[in-house]
Formats: sequence, structure tokens, C-alpha cells
Amino acid sequence: QAQLVESGGGLVHPGGSLRLSCAASGFSFSSSSMSWVRQAPGKGLEWISLIMAGGGTIRYADSVKGRFTISRDNAKNTLYLQMDSLKPEDTATYYCANAPRYDYWGQGTQVTVSS
Repeated sequence: QAQLVESGGGLVHPGGSLRLSCAASGFSFSSSSMSWVRQAPGKGLEWISLIMAGGGTIRYADSVKGRFTISRDNAKNTLYLQMDSLKPEDTATYYCANAPRYDYWGQGTQVTVSS
């Protein structure tokens, strides 16, 4: 049974940083492309980043490009999202999911950017 568990969220001031983690189990993580997706309060899902299985191809949404860095450790079955220069508009629940099917999702981790 596939499972994704996000962690690392919290409250941070504007300009601050957080590192999210997503621990995967129950499926072939190392063979799977993975994405981070977020949902701000009262809004729909927003895709923000993708990393291919081998880590060689990475994509970002324009809204986070240059501030967020996606990475993975296939030996640890873990996906990461380093978030720097955080803005209030980054406040959201952050989810990891497998791509391109998006049939495995974690429970999400809350990130709040506020002074």
C-alpha cells in the first residue's frame, strides 16, 4: 500500500526558509517522478515543482522559480522541497504526489508565512 508522509511545515516570517520532506513507502519511489503541489486557503490545487525519477529533470512553476529547490534521495525514499525567501502568498498546505498519475498523495503539511 503506497504511502506518502509530508513533514517540515510550520510558521515562518516573510523572507524565511523551510525544508519540507516527503517520506515514501509501498511503491517504487526510485522509479517514480514526483511533484509538490500546494493549496492555499480557499483556492484550488497549484502544481509547483516536478522532479523526474533519476533527478536529472526538474521543473518549477513561475511562482516559486528561483526561491524553491526540489530534490530527492532515492536511497532514503524521500522527496524534499527547500523553500527560501518565503512570501505570505506561499501560505498553503503542501502535498507531495507521484507524477504523472497523481494517484498517491500525502496528508499534507501546513506552511504559514506571516509576520
